[in-house]
Amino acid sequence: MTRAFYTLLWWLAMPLVLLRLTWRARRQPDYLRHVAERFGQAPCSTERPIWLHAVSVGETRAAQPLIMALLDRYPDHELLLTHMTPTGRTTGAELFGKHPRVKQSYLPYELPWALRRFLRRAKPQFGIVMETEIWPNLLADTEAAEVPMMLANARLSARSAQGYLRLGRLAHEAVGRFDLIGAQGDADAQRLKNLSAKKIVVTGNMKYDVRISTEMLARGAMFRTYCKHRYVLLAAITRDGEEELLLDAFAQHASAEILLVLVPRHPQRFDDVAQLIERRNLTLARRSQTTDIPDSTQVWLGDSMGEMVAYYRMADVAIIGGSWLPLGGHNLIEACAVGVPVIVGPHTFNFAEAADNAIDAGAALRCTDPSSAIIKAIELFGDQGTRQKMAQAGIKFTAEHGGATERTLGLITEMNTGY
Repeated sequence: MTRAFYTLLWWLAMPLVLLRLTWRARRQPDYLRHVAERFGQAPCSTERPIWLHAVSVGETRAAQPLIMALLDRYPDHELLLTHMTPTGRTTGAELFGKHPRVKQSYLPYELPWALRRFLRRAKPQFGIVMETEIWPNLLADTEAAEVPMMLANARLSARSAQGYLRLGRLAHEAVGRFDLIGAQGDADAQRLKNLSAKKIVVTGNMKYDVRISTEMLARGAMFRTYCKHRYVLLAAITRDGEEELLLDAFAQHASAEILLVLVPRHPQRFDDVAQLIERRNLTLARRSQTTDIPDSTQVWLGDSMGEMVAYYRMADVAIIGGSWLPLGGHNLIEACAVGVPVIVGPHTFNFAEAADNAIDAGAALRCTDPSSAIIKAIELFGDQGTRQKMAQAGIKFTAEHGGATERTLGLITEMNTGY
């Protein structure tokens, strides 16, 4: 595929893109806020800020230690933080909204005129893209504008690599335009090299460096007091299609002494998941509606944003979503860092190295399906010694894999010696 044909496809798809934006706004009105930014109306700057792009929640949280390090390293400069999703933007506001040198915006769609408008207004000194955002027109226009670009904390699963390879020349040209790539692991680095990456260095995963909020830990301890003497099973970051499986397994195997805390990945699905719980005649309470958890509650729905650490802190065992259907899994590092035993499913290809390392370290277990995961969690509730060993292994595991932020910062400094 050529870039001209790719751009034409974007033009032809724009009515559908806007229709999808409107459709998603039915449940999440934030999708129709700041729409002009999606067409290049970034905050104007005369100071040539540092620009960092984090598409959604996970990437924004992963970028937290790097953003703080950049603000410390370059105290006279602002930082422009861009996103693609409202939840990512909300997370950025929660983490950095009070910082006077951090501005936020949506990244424009892949329309050359919108991207050039964005670059004219923002005037970034250099750009950092988190993890797997590889946009051909964006990278062509930053190259034309002489804006150095880095792909940081880069990960590329075997499945994603095959998808990019099918794009042929378009993907090779896009990846080749990054001036520097910091890869999470050796496998990620090799796959990116196969896509014509130039300078690439294995830096590790910055998610190991994410600071655990003491405020959220205290809130989690408060949540825990609501549970009296019950065991708490957390189903975290669950996706559409997984909740039914987990709820059915919980209803079949769990006793009254176990509280299920269910936290869906997407906030627009909170009401739908509540209906799934009620259809199974499970007693429901919602985080947004209760300041306590009645003793009769079987499922506490975590329908809030920004409290994942608190949910981990209150749990005895955490089941990580996104891994029970072929969706690639979600980050389990934060759960390990808090010291909660983790169970993942068979599909962790988006976080393969972290999941495998956590299992090898004794911090996590892998089960084949939600039913076996629920049964394993119940076994762990009756084995305090194993739970404690897994908790300690998780804390040790995350500590031993830290340091990616400093390595990444060193590469950025090297890339921008004149900054």
